[in-house]
Amino acid sequence: MLVLILGIIVFLGIHSVRIVAPEWRLAKMQEWGEGKWKGLYSVVSLLGFVILVWGYGLARPDAPVLYEPPLWMKHITGLLMLFAFIFLGVFIAKPGKMKPALKHPMLIAIKTWALAHLLANGDLASLILFLSFLAWAVADRIAIKRQERAGLASTPIVPGPIANDIIAIAIGVVFYALFVWKLHMLLIGVQPT
Repeated sequence: MLVLILGIIVFLGIHSVRIVAPEWRLAKMQEWGEGKWKGLYSVVSLLGFVILVWGYGLARPDAPVLYEPPLWMKHITGLLMLFAFIFLGVFIAKPGKMKPALKHPMLIAIKTWALAHLLANGDLASLILFLSFLAWAVADRIAIKRQERAGLASTPIVPGPIANDIIAIAIGVVFYALFVWKLHMLLIGVQPT
């Protein structure tokens, strides 16, 4: 369980710099240059992600089960995950009408992903992982609102053509299909049901 917690701390820690020290982050980006900052950010994120996935794989088999979700909850999880991947597609694609309306589609995707997995998993390792991400995404959204009011956040997204929304939905559906088909098993070691 300690490896999982370490992975969560490293991964969410680097992603929390914007939440806890936005001025410091901007100063470092100016001092080091955006490329160097993004390089460090990416390396620490990847390291944290690898530790997190490894730690989850170690912790999950022996984690105590705190609740057993009913079988039908897995269907709700599957539907929520489709929406999570569509929100991710909206984040990846160029702006259409949905990206400006959602404002922060990546955070919505993370919240939806975490909630979906909390509905389907009742073991302690899963609760620690998914509640951590859900709490982080909520805290990040609150921080972004504060930063927007203080003038530290980026400008609003300009809407684009609906064709970009169709591309975003297609990206989400393709990723969803790939994860259900093989990727979830390859990356996480668990076949979604």
